[in-house]
Amino acid sequence: MTDFEDGDFAGAHSGASETYPMQCSSLRKNGHVMIKGHPCKIVEMNFSKTGKHGHAKVHFVGLDIFTGKKCDDICPSTHNMEVPNVKRVDYQLVGVSDDNYLSLMNESTKELRWDLKVPDDEVGAKLLSDFNAGKDILCTVLKACKQEVVIAIKIDTAKGN
Repeated sequence: MTDFEDGDFAGAHSGASETYPMQCSSLRKNGHVMIKGHPCKIVEMNFSKTGKHGHAKVHFVGLDIFTGKKCDDICPSTHNMEVPNVKRVDYQLVGVSDDNYLSLMNESTKELRWDLKVPDDEVGAKLLSDFNAGKDILCTVLKACKQEVVIAIKIDTAKGN
């Protein structure tokens, strides 16, 4: 009897992958790529010509989309590299808890979430100061490779503040 014949589907998942393969020569500047296990935005690409014994190579320089750390890698242009599935979602800021967790509401589904912390950078400082000033704030959350972080905020002008 298999796991699914007895009706136990607790281990099932959507099957969606965190990354997908793409040929190195098809990647472009300002796109995304996995470099040494980190989802990165490509800021520089250099192509080298085919050598005596091998393939043309592509040298990638990227910035980690969550930490801003610089990463680089070299790959033959005919080989595949993993590209992260990156998703951006805007949330309405509802509140901030005493332990610095954000209460966020999805604008389209109206679902609430409380699992993201205030970022430890200038975005987080601006978020807290604007929230304490009573402004309506939209938070842009970037999601990739099972990580999520608030990367930007903007004042919600539709609400009249």
